[in-house]
Amino acid sequence: MNKIPYWFGEPEPGDIVVFKGPDTWTPEISVAEPDNWVTGSLLWLGRTIGVAPPSEDDFVKRVIAVGGQTVQCCDAEGRVTVDGEPLDEPYIHEDSPIESRAFGPVTVPEGRLWVMGDHRSASADSKVHMGDEYSGTVGVDDVIGKAALIVWPISRFGMLDSPDIQGTEAAAATVAPYAVGLAGAVPFVAWRRSRSRSGD
Repeated sequence: MNKIPYWFGEPEPGDIVVFKGPDTWTPEISVAEPDNWVTGSLLWLGRTIGVAPPSEDDFVKRVIAVGGQTVQCCDAEGRVTVDGEPLDEPYIHEDSPIESRAFGPVTVPEGRLWVMGDHRSASADSKVHMGDEYSGTVGVDDVIGKAALIVWPISRFGMLDSPDIQGTEAAAATVAPYAVGLAGAVPFVAWRRSRSRSGD
């Protein structure tokens, strides 16, 4: 788990996040906590820097929608949609019939996230908790970090990616050249002004 990315920004759709589960969420794993202070301290340190397993109150899910977006399921092909557009989710495992997948629409409150597991037919995620106080959403402030690496089992060792599930990269690509041009223009204009003031 990498904690640094969310020091400078908030989770985005496609990110796999580790978060503190709301009180209404039942732990999905059973973690044996250390029975002596040495191993307990090492585990605490590992969790603090993000290299130890999470506690049983922590969850790992993928961000599907963020504050202000409306999420629901399903379209004619059984896909989850956000703001009416189907998501591109090649990573999911789903073996339940389309009619059992239906939920929403749910508009995600500001400062909260709609999260789902990649194994859709066996994940106790936002959909399962729609009856709680926040309609299954989790707080951005409860996110601990971004899941970055699978270390166990060793056969699955590898990096975790954050695909552009909502198709926003094309829009970002059109903004990027403008932003780069503006960044380059500011120092150039400042240099021109300083030269004109000095009479050069």
